[in-house]
Amino acid sequence: MLSDYQHGMTETESNTPEFSVSELANSLKRTVEDAFGHVRVRGELGRVTVPRSGHIYLDLKDEKAVINGIIWKGLAARLNFKPEEGLEVICEGKLTTYPGQSKYQIIIERMEPAGAGALMALLEERKKKLAAEGLFESARKRSIPYLPKVIGVVTSPTGAVIRDILHRLEDRFPRHVLLWPVLVQGQGAAEQIAAAIEGFNAIDGEHGVPRPDVLIVARGGGSVEDLWCFNEEVVVRAAAASAIPLISAVGHETDTTLIDFVSDRRAPTPTGAAEIAVPVRSELMQDVRGWADRLARGLMQLIERRSADFRATSRAFPTAQTLLGPMRQRLDLASTGIRPDALRRDVRTKAEKVASAGGRLTASLARQSRSGRERLSSMVSRLGRASPTRLSVQGRDRSQKLGERLIQAGKRAVDRKSRDLAAVAGRHVLLGHQSVLKRGFALVRDDKDQIVRAAATLSAGQAVSIELADGRKNAVIDGKAGAPRPKSRKAMPAATEKQGRLF
Repeated sequence: MLSDYQHGMTETESNTPEFSVSELANSLKRTVEDAFGHVRVRGELGRVTVPRSGHIYLDLKDEKAVINGIIWKGLAARLNFKPEEGLEVICEGKLTTYPGQSKYQIIIERMEPAGAGALMALLEERKKKLAAEGLFESARKRSIPYLPKVIGVVTSPTGAVIRDILHRLEDRFPRHVLLWPVLVQGQGAAEQIAAAIEGFNAIDGEHGVPRPDVLIVARGGGSVEDLWCFNEEVVVRAAAASAIPLISAVGHETDTTLIDFVSDRRAPTPTGAAEIAVPVRSELMQDVRGWADRLARGLMQLIERRSADFRATSRAFPTAQTLLGPMRQRLDLASTGIRPDALRRDVRTKAEKVASAGGRLTASLARQSRSGRERLSSMVSRLGRASPTRLSVQGRDRSQKLGERLIQAGKRAVDRKSRDLAAVAGRHVLLGHQSVLKRGFALVRDDKDQIVRAAATLSAGQAVSIELADGRKNAVIDGKAGAPRPKSRKAMPAATEKQGRLF
C-alpha cells in the first residue's frame, strides 16, 4: 500500500506544469496588465525621486497601503506642476509588474492635483515657510529706477506677452530691451526662470552686453496649474536674491503667485509692467517744459526785484561827482600855487643837501672806522704788553673774546653805514639833474654860467653852453623864431635827432 501511494504521488507531481522564474514573472505581468489595463487611483505622494534620466519615481500611498509609480520623461515635461511629497493627486495609468524586483507598480499617464484645494494648501504651506524666512518683508523691496536704460524681460519668446511689452514701451518711452527666453509652463519651467534671473544678475557689462537696470518676469493668464512654476521655491528664492529691481507680471490682476510677494513691484498684467518700468515720454517732456517756463518766470521776477532793490539802494549813495568834487578842488588850489621854477629850484636844493650829507656821512664813517681800529689796536697792544704774572689764563681768554666782539661790532657798524651811504647816493642820483639829462633833456647856461630858465632872457648873438648827459657844447643864439627843418633825417646828427629843437 505504501508503495502504491508513493508511486501515485510521483505521477501527480509530474503532471504539474513547470515554469522558470522569468516565465512565471512574465506571466504574472501579462495577467496584471490585462486585468488592470487602465486604472484611476487617488492618493498622497510619498517619496519623489527624479534621476538624471528625467523620469519620476514616486510612491502613491494612503493610510494602509503603498503603490510604486513611474512617470516617464516625456509626460513629466508636460506636467503643469511639480510633484512634491505630501501632495494629494489623482493618477491615471496602467498597472504592471517589474520582474527584476518582484513588485507591482503603476505607469502614470496622467496626473492632476486632487482638486484646487490640495494645491492651495501646498501653496499656503510654502508661503508660510518663506514668510518665516523674511523673504516677503517690505524692507527688502527696492524702488524701481525712474528711467532705466536697459530692461531685461524673462518670458516666452513666442507668446503675446513680449509683443505687448515691446509695444507698450514703444508708445511710452522706447528703451533697450534684453529678452531671456524661457518656458513659462510645465516641467523645467521653474528652473529656466530661476536661471534667467540669475543670468541677468551675472552680467557685468564688460563684454558688449549691457547690464539691465530693471527686470520684468511676465506670463499671461492661466489656471493654478498653469501658473504653478511661479510658485516654485527655486523661482521665489532667485527673485528674492536678485540685485536688480524686479517687477512681477504673472497672469491677470486676480492671479497671485509667490513671486509677487518677493518682487520689488507687482504689475497686474505684462502691459502694466511696461507702464511701471518707464514714464510717458510726451508727458515727461511736457513737465520739463512746464518746469522750464516756471524757472524762467521765477528768474525774471527775481531779477526785477533785485533791480528794484538796487535802484532804491543806489539812491542813498552819493554820486562819483559828489565824492570827487572836493578832491578835484583841492588839487586845483594846490596846483595853482606851484611854480615850475620854484619846484626845480627846490629839487636842486634838496639834491645839493643830499650830496653834502652824503659827503659828510662818508667822512664821518671813515673817521669812526679809523678811530675804532686805532682804539682796538691800542687795547690789543696794551693787553700784549701786560705782565704774564698779572694776567691769568681766564683773563687772557676773556680779553681775546672781548677783542673779537669789538672787531665784529666795528665791522657791523661799517656795513650798516655803508648801506646807508649807498641808499643816500642812490636817492642823490635819482633826484639829480643827470638822470633827467639821460632821458633826452638839456641844460642851457648863459655866458655867466647861469641857468637859462626862459627863452625871453636870451638875445641874438649871445653865447650859451648846452649841457647834455655826456658833456657840454657851446652855441650862439641866432634870434630866429625857429630853426629850418633839415631836408633829410639821415643827415641830422644822432644827438640832435633824439633831442629835438631847443626853442
